[in-house]
Amino acid sequence: MSESVITALPPVGMITVRGVLDEIGDAFTNVVGCPIPEQRLSTRSEVCGVLWMSPDELLILTDAASERGLADRLTGALAGQFATVVGIGDARVVFDISGPGADDVITSLAPVDLAALGETEVRRTRLAQIPAAFWREGGGYRLICFRSVAAYAETLLQNAAGTHPVTQRA
Repeated sequence: MSESVITALPPVGMITVRGVLDEIGDAFTNVVGCPIPEQRLSTRSEVCGVLWMSPDELLILTDAASERGLADRLTGALAGQFATVVGIGDARVVFDISGPGADDVITSLAPVDLAALGETEVRRTRLAQIPAAFWREGGGYRLICFRSVAAYAETLLQNAAGTHPVTQRA
């Protein structure tokens, strides 16, 4: 297998937003700085990314230090609307999968056709036995899973990549 690099990222700020997406769009965009993505896609601004997770759920990715403030501002902007905003960065872990073997790592663990994966598409799937989401990032992929299964996910990714150890980015 071609060499690939698996990197566990330092904590990432993550905010889940649930509600009627068509109704929260303007308030959401004013606070976050980028529009609500279309189904199975992502959008980005200078300070965050937004992933479409389901017809009533978005996931905002930002730096860990900004999570609380952004969630508070968004909660205020959506007051009175049917929506929930919750910081979940502590409950998730993010891995970078890069290098020439990145596609092989993903396809060996998830039932996905990477040739059909669009540039801004987000794929929710199973990574072996655990729920995960991934998307293209740079020349590879970013993958999110629950922190409670991070060690298992790390082992899966290491095994799929060969014998390359997971490195912790400072």
